Amino acid sequence: MTANSANISASIFRLSPLIRITLLTLYIALTVPLPFLSQVTAAPLPPGLLWLGISIGLVALYAVLTEQVMVDDQGIQVTYPAWVPRFFRKGWLLPWSEVKELKPRTTGQGGLVYYFVSQDGKAYLLPMRIAGFARLVQIVQAKTGIDTTDVRPLAQPWMYLILLGFTLLLLLVDGWAIATALTTRQLTSSLFFEF
Repeated sequence: MTANSANISASIFRLSPLIRITLLTLYIALTVPLPFLSQVTAAPLPPGLLWLGISIGLVALYAVLTEQVMVDDQGIQVTYPAWVPRFFRKGWLLPWSEVKELKPRTTGQGGLVYYFVSQDGKAYLLPMRIAGFARLVQIVQAKTGIDTTDVRPLAQPWMYLILLGFTLLLLLVDGWAIATALTTRQLTSSLFFEF
């Protein structure tokens, strides 16, 4: 599909698979050992409650990662699947005719994000972690006439590859921690039965 000002067929952009896999794996690596460690250390919070919290958190994270950006001749829209409650993640729709400008903002970490500013002054965050971001930016330029030459993704793929690599190392450590926790629990159980 080529982006031109005359006609753009509807396109859907989804979150980059690399970003989705990295964030889901990191969540699992950070949370799965907790119920095992809770049981071994006799923490006041029962493992079952931790498993419930981890499951709810995983569903919530997955819901956030299902964001879709839809563009057509009328405008740009950020949506989520029907199963994601609107109170949790609310999308938005902005007709091309309402786009006044694309304004950069510095993040707290020193990155740069962009906001669409509408004719009535409302700001809409330009989704920057989608697969096909360069194509989306071309469409935005074609439909609004705004120069998007300097608009770049917030994070480069190599950053997520490094994070994924460290996450996989963390999973190895998790495996060791869980195995140790299970062994310790079995040792404790057998000592308890001996007495």
